[in-house]
Amino acid sequence: MAMYPTGNQAGTPHVPNEALSSLPAGARVFSWHEHASLWFSLGVGLLVMQMGAYLVPAVGTRDAALAIALGTAIGAGLLAWTAKLGAETGLTSAGLMHQTYGSLFARLPVLLNIAQLIGWTTFELVIMRDGTAAIGKQSFGWALDGVAGNAATTLLWGAVLTLLLMGSMTQLVRKIIGRYGLPLVIASLVWLSWQFGAKVHANGLDAFVSRAGDGSMGLLSAMDLVIAMPVSWLPLVADYARFGKSGKGAFSGTWIGYAVANIWCYALGVMVASVSAPDADLVNTLLLAQGGLIALSLILVDEIDNAYGDVYSGAVSSHSLLPQVSIRAWGMALAVLCTGLALVLPMRGLEPFLLILSSVFVPLYGVILGRLGFGSAGSVMPSVKVDYVAAVIWIVGIGVFQALTNWAPQWGATLPSLLLTGVLAIATRKRG
Repeated sequence: MAMYPTGNQAGTPHVPNEALSSLPAGARVFSWHEHASLWFSLGVGLLVMQMGAYLVPAVGTRDAALAIALGTAIGAGLLAWTAKLGAETGLTSAGLMHQTYGSLFARLPVLLNIAQLIGWTTFELVIMRDGTAAIGKQSFGWALDGVAGNAATTLLWGAVLTLLLMGSMTQLVRKIIGRYGLPLVIASLVWLSWQFGAKVHANGLDAFVSRAGDGSMGLLSAMDLVIAMPVSWLPLVADYARFGKSGKGAFSGTWIGYAVANIWCYALGVMVASVSAPDADLVNTLLLAQGGLIALSLILVDEIDNAYGDVYSGAVSSHSLLPQVSIRAWGMALAVLCTGLALVLPMRGLEPFLLILSSVFVPLYGVILGRLGFGSAGSVMPSVKVDYVAAVIWIVGIGVFQALTNWAPQWGATLPSLLLTGVLAIATRKRG
């Protein structure tokens, strides 16, 4: 096992850095089924349905379906490719960043990743809080959207998240998600699909299929929106895939599990938007469906694994910077921090910041996949502190992404920046 020790002064004990060490073979316990279960569960979410609902008025049903299919295939494929790297090397996301950018410069993207994971966890807690408030009001007449209600529901979900982080990640995936959570979530999606599919059919299937968009978004821009969801998980996937028994299992399980969930949730969002009023709230529309309370409640509970996924990965990345604190302790501390932020931060002002941070990781992983994704990637940390060529390619990729987003949104930004940084990374990597 390749270790990355810390503590260079005389008499200072060397602390093993678990986040920058290749995981030993005996600890790699995830089979194809665990990868598929995990990423199906992480792919299900209210935010994904909301993005699907956003597509319909802009591009119409047919282009939305094409964007969902192509965007998911590409985005989930990139996610699976990175998972394969993590399984083959046994390295975390932070480890892959060190391999590509050097031990010193890699600290910058690791810090940015921690910042975005804190933000996304806070956002997930707010989604769960608002969903709980909607369910309480619709079902029991409880007013949970005031200051006291918001505080109580936020603290409740924050406490659940903190308790989960006290346990074992591998046991959570193998026993809770795989055995119990996944069947319930699938049943919820089946029921909601049946309910809204029946409404689509009642309103006229031909009208649904032929519905045109308003032209506010092109097909490539719609694909960019779909790809953005799986790409947002790129900085996390290796933290879980390193526990895989084989690269092949990690690749196929991640791709299939996430792709099915992403397509399903986007398609469900399209159906919901097609049969509801233009200004209708997605959560309330789901609640009004027959059996919607139970189905939405199960999906809302499933949101906790998205928050868990963010916090656990943030803990791994934090441990890579300060290994004296264990991954478990980092996870619990970050969960408490995110709960506090969810109580006080205005999420509408935070979302643009999170999207800007996400755009940073598209070219970042274009370089990582270009450098490590072809051939056999090593698991020993490099001696170089800064790989200047890789760093420059990344910065150029960020500039291209931002330029396309602001000046040519109809072309999309994800694919061009990924292709550019990937090709440059392949062309400049060292041979032999």
